[in-house]
Amino acid sequence: MLISLTLHQFALIAQHELSVAEGFNVITGETGAGKSLLLDALSLCAGERADSAMVRHGAAHADIYAQFDVENNSVVAEWFAKNDRPLEEPEVLIRRQLSNTGRSKAWLNGTPVSLAELKSLGSLLVNIHSQHAQQALLKPQFVVQWLDEMAQITSLAKQTASSYQNYQQLKRRADDIANREAQRQDRIQLLHSQLADIAPLLVVDYTEVEAEHEELSNIEALMQEASHGLHLLDNDTDEPDVMTMLGQAIKLCDNQLGVSQTFEQASEQLHLAQQQIIEVTGLLSDYAEQQLPDPERLQSLDSLISLGHRLSRKHNLPAGDLINEAKAWQAQLEQLENEPSSDAMAAQIEQAWQDYLALATQLNKERSKAAPTVSKQLIKQLQPLALPNARCEFVFTKKIEPSQYNAQGCYDIDLLFSANVGMPMQPLHKIASGGELSRMALVMQVLQATNADNNAAKPMLVFDEVDVGISGGTAQVVGELLRALGQTQQLLAITHQAQVAAQAHQHILVQKHHDQQTESELLILTNSAQIDELARMSGGVIITDVTRDHARSLLTDVK
Repeated sequence: MLISLTLHQFALIAQHELSVAEGFNVITGETGAGKSLLLDALSLCAGERADSAMVRHGAAHADIYAQFDVENNSVVAEWFAKNDRPLEEPEVLIRRQLSNTGRSKAWLNGTPVSLAELKSLGSLLVNIHSQHAQQALLKPQFVVQWLDEMAQITSLAKQTASSYQNYQQLKRRADDIANREAQRQDRIQLLHSQLADIAPLLVVDYTEVEAEHEELSNIEALMQEASHGLHLLDNDTDEPDVMTMLGQAIKLCDNQLGVSQTFEQASEQLHLAQQQIIEVTGLLSDYAEQQLPDPERLQSLDSLISLGHRLSRKHNLPAGDLINEAKAWQAQLEQLENEPSSDAMAAQIEQAWQDYLALATQLNKERSKAAPTVSKQLIKQLQPLALPNARCEFVFTKKIEPSQYNAQGCYDIDLLFSANVGMPMQPLHKIASGGELSRMALVMQVLQATNADNNAAKPMLVFDEVDVGISGGTAQVVGELLRALGQTQQLLAITHQAQVAAQAHQHILVQKHHDQQTESELLILTNSAQIDELARMSGGVIITDVTRDHARSLLTDVK
């Protein structure tokens, strides 16, 4: 329930705090006074987008505060829990700030809140019915959605819509796969060819292959170098070699072992060097005397090196990076080969279609079951509104082709209406007048609002121009209807009819002043002030004793 609405530098209102009563609150005032400003402010607190034009001329920003009592409102409590927000007190304070530069901020109980969150919460706190609601009646999908809400099968309707969307998504995916099938097969063939081409390189270490190829390609020259090195170290000719000269040095040092410790150390190091030279000569001897390698091995290495060079040029990559590229090809190939074909998806599509049909059939069954009761409720509420002969009926027509089925089901649903005896019922857009549409829209909104079980969880109802197309005795009945609704639910309505305004539990007047700067002010009317406003609404600008007496009689009738 809305407790108060505070406006600061908002449009024509400089500063005002409005206390909102329980039950039926009505807003009246002359045309252009700013009656819709309250509805605009509530819309902003419910998450609607802001407009910098709403900031009062000359002000840097506008602020709106809406305070709600949410005690025993389990739906709002659940929202706070779901969104990880504390709700320490049974009150919700929403603040919305608009700057004259077009920027907007919002706070929930003192902490910043996103517009998406605010809109989600706002739908639980305020339900605004615009003056264009009667135009929605002319759209078949609105009637279907309203019937689902009245039948309390919105969950089943959402399941059906979701199932249909899943079916459509699978169909689009299959069509996309079919369109790409030729390209997919070409790519698979290319990847197979590339992987087959590079396969010999995948089972070897290319770096080791390059090193071995370099060595074997120069083996004869390397063997000659080894022989030359061996000759320098140790030979059986008269030419000096390292081993002979090293032996002479060892003998020299050994002859002086008792003379100086230096010769002892030198002798030890020379013996070690002699041992190392012996090992080196063994290595060089083995290398120089080895057999020439198998020509087939060198040919195999030549082939691998040539393949590496060719693929390197082909793919514009260093040969060493081809292995990682091949891994990427393999991953892409597996993905393409595992992607379902359009034929393979046929079973999934058929199952999705059957799932949708089952839900759509159940949905139509529930709608058909609820439709007669809902029609009777409509008729019962319409007849007192100067439509004593009103009749209405929901007509279900199965769509001819399955291709015409949609997210709302397999049937077209029309709400047929007749206001006159002996006249056949027809779709609303063909026969209903503006006034009849207005009354139908109001009744549907009221029935929808009263359909919930938990009064504490019902959002505040807001009606913009609730009396469009009605007057006289009908306005009296509309007022009584709204007052009765206010016994269990808070509502706020703009009206131009004194008969409607007189039924309110609280009467709010919006009037405009023209001093240095035009300003609208909000007044809660009681006693004589309320009588004068009702008299103005009934009789025009000049208030007379007659119009005052009429206003008093309207209030007396309410009491």
